[in-house]
Order: sequence, then C-alpha cells, then structure tokens
Amino acid sequence: MPSPRSPLSRLLTVLLAGVLAGLVLAVAVLPGNLLGGFVAKAALGAYAQLPDALRTPAQPQRSYLYANDGKTLITTFYDVNRTDVPLAEIAPVMRQAIVAAEDRRFYSHGGADLRGLARALVANVTGGGTEQGGSTLTMQYVRNVLKTDPTRTAEERQAATEQTIGRKLQEIRYANALEKTLSKDEILNGYLNIAYFGSGAYGVAAASQRYFGKPPAQLTLAEAALLAGLVQSPDAYSPIDGDQDRALARRAYVLDAMAETGAITAQQAAAAKAERLTLHPTAQPNGCTAVGQGHDDWGFFCDYLRRWWLDQPAFGDTVEEREQALRRGGYTVVTSLDPKIQQTAQQQATAVYGYDNKRALPIAAVEPGTGRVLAMAVNRHYSLADNPAGQANHPNTVNPLISGGASVSGYQAGSTFKLFTMLAALEAGKPLATGFDAPAKLPTRYASDAEGNCGGKWCPANANPQWMDGYRMMWDGFGRSVNTYFVWLAEQIGPEKAVEMAQRLGITFRAPSDAAFAANNADNWGAFTLGVAATTPLDLANAYATVAAEGTYCTPLPVVSVTAANGEKVDVGQPSCKRVLDPDVARAATDAARCPVGQQSAYGQCNGGTATSVDRIVGRPVAGKTGSSEQNATETFVGFTPQVAVAGIAANPDDSTDLVGSAVQAKVIDAVARIIRTAVDGKPVRDFTAPSHELAGNPQRPEPQVPPQRRQQQQQDQELSPNLLRWLQGRSRG
Repeated sequence: MPSPRSPLSRLLTVLLAGVLAGLVLAVAVLPGNLLGGFVAKAALGAYAQLPDALRTPAQPQRSYLYANDGKTLITTFYDVNRTDVPLAEIAPVMRQAIVAAEDRRFYSHGGADLRGLARALVANVTGGGTEQGGSTLTMQYVRNVLKTDPTRTAEERQAATEQTIGRKLQEIRYANALEKTLSKDEILNGYLNIAYFGSGAYGVAAASQRYFGKPPAQLTLAEAALLAGLVQSPDAYSPIDGDQDRALARRAYVLDAMAETGAITAQQAAAAKAERLTLHPTAQPNGCTAVGQGHDDWGFFCDYLRRWWLDQPAFGDTVEEREQALRRGGYTVVTSLDPKIQQTAQQQATAVYGYDNKRALPIAAVEPGTGRVLAMAVNRHYSLADNPAGQANHPNTVNPLISGGASVSGYQAGSTFKLFTMLAALEAGKPLATGFDAPAKLPTRYASDAEGNCGGKWCPANANPQWMDGYRMMWDGFGRSVNTYFVWLAEQIGPEKAVEMAQRLGITFRAPSDAAFAANNADNWGAFTLGVAATTPLDLANAYATVAAEGTYCTPLPVVSVTAANGEKVDVGQPSCKRVLDPDVARAATDAARCPVGQQSAYGQCNGGTATSVDRIVGRPVAGKTGSSEQNATETFVGFTPQVAVAGIAANPDDSTDLVGSAVQAKVIDAVARIIRTAVDGKPVRDFTAPSHELAGNPQRPEPQVPPQRRQQQQQDQELSPNLLRWLQGRSRG
C-alpha cells in the first residue's frame, strides 16, 4: 500500500502536474520544425549551465579505515566495480530489461518524456493505484550523478532529490541538454554503471557479482529481469537483504514489460517467470570481510563501525546515501580500535574457546569518559566463508556477537546486573551500610508456579549458603554476590528503579520479551537484579565504564576522527557524553565493586570476593563483578579501572540451552583481567575516589549471636572476683 502523502507534497505535485500538462499541450500542438527548434534552444541554453559532474562524472574515491594510531590500516571501502563497464560487456537482455522496467520510450524521447511524466503525476494526484515516478533513464542518471558526486556539498547532494518544482524542471533541462552531448547508448551505459541495486552493489557489474557470482555479460533473462526490478526500491526488493517474494513479483513485472515492448516473446516471459530464484551471493572484495591478512578478528569492529556510520546524518539523509558516502567519498577514518588491546583480547578469547568451538567468548573494551570502543574480540573468523555441516556460526560468521543487533539480542549476564540495583538503592538514599540478614532462600511477593517456589511465591536462593548467608551490607553482599540480599534490596526500592537505571546506563533490551517486561511490568520484575535479561559485552562494558567515569555516560563511539576528501574534518568524532549519576553514587558503587576482585574498600568492609585473582593480575586499583546465569548457562565478568572497562560473556550464541558450566568462570575472569592489564600498561596508576561518609553510612555490624550456654558462662564470669577470674583464665590457657 502506498505510504500516506502530506498535503504539501500533494499540492506540489498538483502544481507540477499543471505546469507539465501545459508543456505537454504545447509540445502536442507545435509543428515538427518548431518543436525541434524549441527543444534545441532549451537544451543549448541549459547546456551552458550543466554541472561539471554531468559533463565528466567524478570518479569515486576510496575511504580508508585506520586504527587509533592513524597508521595501522584496517581496511578500505570502495565500489570495486565502479570502473566503467562497456555496454558490450553487459548482456543485451540486461539492457532491454532496464529500459522496459524504467523507461519504455527511452529511445524515442529527448531526455524528458513529458507525456509520461504528466501521466504519472496525474495518477499520483488522483491516487489511482501504485505511485508512479515518470522520470526517464536520462533524468534518473542526472539525479544519480548529482546526488552521489563526491565533489559537491551535502546540501547540493540533498538538493538533487528534493521534491520541488524547480528541481524537477532543472532535472528536465539537464536531461535534454545531456542528450545533445551523449548518445542513447552512452547514457544507458552510464546509468547501468551508477544505479544502486541493493545489498551494497552499485552498478550492474557489482550487482551481477553480488547476486549471481558472474559478470554482467553472462546474465540470463530471468537474472537480468530480477536486477532491473531492484532499482525502483533496492532495499525492499533485494532478495538477500529484503523480501524474496517481492523481488520475484517485481521480476515478473519486468518480464511482462519486456514482452509488451517486443524485446522478448510472451512464451519467453512465461518460461523465465517459472524459473526458481537461484542466488550465488559473493562477498564484496573490500570492506569488513577484506581486513588485513591474519586480522579477520578486526572485522567485527569494522562491521560495528559501518553500522554506526549508516546511522549518522552527517553522511547523508538516507542509508543508501550514507553507504555511498562511505564507498565513494574518499574519507579518512581514524577509528578507536587499539591494536595492542585488540590483540590481547583476541588471544584471550581464543584461549578460552577455540575457533571451532560452538561456545563463544565475546569481549568488548571501552574507554570511560569518552565511550570509545577499544577492542571487540570473539573466537570466530569474521568471514562469509561456508562452515562445516551442522556448524551454524563457527568458525565463520558476520553476525554481531559482541555488540548485538540484527538477530543477536545478547546473553544473560547474571549477577553483573546487581550493580544497577545497588546504584538505584544508593540514589534512593540507602547507604552502602544498609544491612540485611540474608537467608538461604527468600520468599518474595512475586507469584511463581516454577519448581521450588515457596507457597506460590518466587523464592530465590543463594548459590553457596554457607559462604553467602548471614548479615550483609552492600559491600560484602556485592563481593560475595548474595542473591537474597539483592532481591531484598530491589524489593525495598522497587525493581522498576533498577530496570530504569540499567537503561540509563545504556543497557538495551533487544529481546522482545525483555523489552515488553521492561515497558509494561518492570515493577514486578523481581528477578531482574539477578541478570535474567539479555545483554551484550559492549553494552555491559559501557555501563560499567559509566560508573568508572563517576557517573558520566558516553554513547559508544568507534571513531577518533573522520576527514573528508577535501581535508575538512567531519563533526562526528567527538564523544557524546552526559551525566546520568551523581558522582558520589558512582563512587559508592565502585567502592563496593572493589570487593569481588580481592581488593579493599575505602571503609575496610570487603571480606571475600568471587574474582580475587584479578587483584594479582592487574596489580593496580581495579573493580568489577562476576555473573553466573541460572544453571551456569553463561558466565560473565566485567572489570574496570578509571581508564578502561572490559566485559566478557561465555555463552553459546546459537543455543541458550547449552550450559557453559561453572568451570569456565575462572578462565573468563583471567581473560578479562589480562586485557585490563594490557590496556593500562604504561599508563599512570590512578586510584578511585572514596565515597562520602553519608553514602557509606555507619558500617557497624551487629554483635554475633551468643549461644545460651556461652551467655550463662559469661554471666557467671562477671560474678567472680577479678583475682579469681584471672586465675581461672590462666589455668584454661595452660
């Protein structure tokens, strides 16, 4: 169904239709010799003002991606098939298909088919069926050249597609003038070399290789019709990235059009329609799958940068324009990737699990205070190469296992989410010294029919009651990862506040069920504090980086600078940061986060941790948290210093029921700690700032319970004379 059109758009269309209808009428009544003179005069008048890009289309330039040192080349982006493909090297059926699909009167009009344009405009105004374009191939060629010309400003490129009468009339003048300087075949050749066919393919040569793995001279009738059908709506019709059914329907339309023009017979059209869609997609020989030899792990970072780029309005108004800018604009991009940290991260990820292991350890490293992404590693090759039978995503994949997106919603990160409950409680005025006698199991107010419920209520348990149960404050509740303490704490403030805190720190709920719970039922999400929502290493590392930066959240950023081909800096490399936490709240949470890693809080309240080896490995002030999801389905560790935050999650990306087991936790902790050590190597030692006494509270633990017999003995001792008591004590020591 056509999208609704604004009243202003419809008004402009009506006005333009009236103008063009007048032109059509004038053309219809003019004698032949006057018509020729009229067109020639109009064309010659326009030719004097033809942009240089139309006389000599600018050649696209490569964009270069470097690591954060500005010297280490990661990859380049460019349109490899943008070099002119002669018309003789394009299958005749492809030429016929594009003419039938886009401009049936191409060989008979003078650049602008005024009758067809007016007819399309009237159809659009009256709403009769599918919205029509009416632009000839020559007009489309003019528009494509002007909107992708790397020598023009962004405003000029945008003006080439504006829905205005002036722009449309100028396009007509340019098209008429162009047809006086180029032959029809030259225009058709130029159009086929510049049109966008979807899935990153610009030009028929790139499209032929992208979809069918062959040069355009070898295209069959059915293949040519499919490609010709894509240019109207490349993203929607692409059989790789869009809708195959729509692509086939569009192919059928083109075949029927070819039969109507006489290019093929009705029988040939019917036979081609009956052919199955057989694709042979090939990887583009540049971009993220073409990183340097031995560095295919950089591809995951490269892919994250590319997806970030496609979201930036500075590079164009549409995804297509931004993609074109990256591949044609000649940009120099200094990324945030640190080769040294990346190398250590990749070594550690593959030390835990090999490339061919179905389980994975995706890892992300982020710089606090800037959000710059320093490393993204996982035990996978970033590659489109086929995997052995039965192995969906290993050893090769291009799925965003580290950052999430597309079909990757993330992994449960277990008790690392206790940080968000602690922050929400601190923000609500509860100090670190908030105490609770944590039981082995805690009946809650949340209904549950799961096995092990307590009278129909959810009752979480501590993983190690002997070590976790008892009176706890935030320090040792966090250090020992006491489930019942944090579920109780979440009940005191309301779990919805913990959910909101997580979102404030950048946790994105990509799984639809998580997003629905957060939006509609957060006040009953008691298990949220135990990390049951899916997240990614990048989101998690950046959330902890916010705490490391004392409450300053920065949007993850994969670049340091972007320079255009003309040498001008593009304003996209600066961190986008904002304060989301009071600094004292962040400092208090950090003070408690010293406990899990075997260090001591500023108030001396750490008495045990779940990742005490981190202190020895890092050898400087560090904080962090472990996380084990239910039945050890995943194992997570996040660690941070004031200069870096690193998160790793061991999981099976293809099967959440495949439990990684508790034995891998120590390896994940060791891997993250060693990456932190590499990241801070050679940097000044920075300590964390202690929180205020107000947020620390009064960290006095209650006196331990004295058994009745011992209490009776104490009373008797008090009744004895001091001399006799000293004599008895001396006798007992002997």
